[in-house]
Amino acid sequence: MTGYRLGDLFPEMFETEAASQQVHGVAFDSRKVTGDDVFVALAGAKADGARFIMDAVGHGAVAVVSGGPRPADLPAGVAFAQVEDPRLALALAAANIHPRQPRTIVAVTGTSGKSSVADFTRQIFQALGHEAASVGTIGVVTSKGADYGSLTTPDPLSLHASFDRLAGEGITHLAMEASSHGLDQRRLDGVRLSAGAFLNLGRDHLDYHPSVEEYLAAKLRLWELLPDGAPVVINRDEPYADAAAEAAAMAGHPIIGIGRKGETLTLLRNERDGFSQRLTVGFDGQELSVALPLVGDFMAGNALVAAGLAIATGEDKAASLRAISGLIGVAGRLERIGEANGGLVVVDYAHKPDALAAVLTTLRPYATGRLICVFGCGGDRDKGKRPLMGAIAAEKADIAIVTDDNPRSEDPATIRAEIMTASPRLQEIGDREEAIRAAVKMLKAGDLLVVAGKGHESGQIIGDRTLPFSDHDVVRKALSEFQG
Repeated sequence: MTGYRLGDLFPEMFETEAASQQVHGVAFDSRKVTGDDVFVALAGAKADGARFIMDAVGHGAVAVVSGGPRPADLPAGVAFAQVEDPRLALALAAANIHPRQPRTIVAVTGTSGKSSVADFTRQIFQALGHEAASVGTIGVVTSKGADYGSLTTPDPLSLHASFDRLAGEGITHLAMEASSHGLDQRRLDGVRLSAGAFLNLGRDHLDYHPSVEEYLAAKLRLWELLPDGAPVVINRDEPYADAAAEAAAMAGHPIIGIGRKGETLTLLRNERDGFSQRLTVGFDGQELSVALPLVGDFMAGNALVAAGLAIATGEDKAASLRAISGLIGVAGRLERIGEANGGLVVVDYAHKPDALAAVLTTLRPYATGRLICVFGCGGDRDKGKRPLMGAIAAEKADIAIVTDDNPRSEDPATIRAEIMTASPRLQEIGDREEAIRAAVKMLKAGDLLVVAGKGHESGQIIGDRTLPFSDHDVVRKALSEFQG
């Protein structure tokens, strides 16, 4: 069989005789173990993998890595290693199984904006002549398109398999999202990083992290994964920038600061230009004006962080900044879809109260006419946010249309009714396609319509079925129908 030496995958973990044993592969889900695999028992949020060691052996595992002692009933012929951190062992083994990686890899962490920055960095790398990819919430993206995934930071085996495949396809530069979960769970260990970036920190994922301080610490673990002297990019305009910079300095990483307070790329002016904006950036004693074909101050920050990451890997400052002018919005992140009758339509993933408020606040200055919002709330999720989102839409939009958004097992009309209690100003059109068509039909010169909630998603979850549905497709069809 084609395989690996156990000792090569897990150096210095197994006794000498066991280390020479040939194994087929590695699995951390006992159900996915095949003959001659190594099973790594991970402690999960819902179950301890050690409980499934015997199940893995039953499926053919010939070696086990665990954080606990050897089970008394484990057959003598099964090799066993007790390690301090099984997740770290899994990540490093994944890197040994899939050794090829793009030669330049950068990672970005933060509560919001990771998807945009990772993809913007990919686009800048491509504009500078490199074969590039990005990895994150919207999947693996190259110049050829996207292979959609589901996790911001995939498990180590999937991640390293993707890296190996991309390197084999000629990808030399890669930008990836680094979630707090992924960093805390060691999913990025074994990735050969060249630079990292910190965007911001908000109150999120506190169901996983015990406190905001531990949430921040998980994100800043990214600095520990960088090699000595690797640069880090920090958005200096964000509240936790100083903490991120202090941790970077203590770890010996030079800082590339961006933003209005940035010392490397200083945002001197940010002027709206229709449905775009023009940035004037100071660096090395000079100024450069560049158009950014996206809306929102935070998109300007994201674009500058992406340019900073390119600079961190040795790219020319001016060339990296000029590449901003060609950026295309990431799928479902304040994504410009098109115009009709002088009005613009944007699709965004905002599906929580804070996110919806931020999007509407960001878009308001760009609407010289009316700001129109189509939104809903998902079923089988936090019911308390429904009237909150209704109130936000009623307050911040001139016209707000409540519609369906993944009702799942709940009655869609009931969900809409709970949103509608927030304000008599809200309009209701249950069918999402009809709601979008009605909103597009309203557009006049200077109006701005945001279709919020689903972003890049390509399905509508109704009951136990996921039906094909794309906000993008529906908007484009409506635009073609109502233009002129």
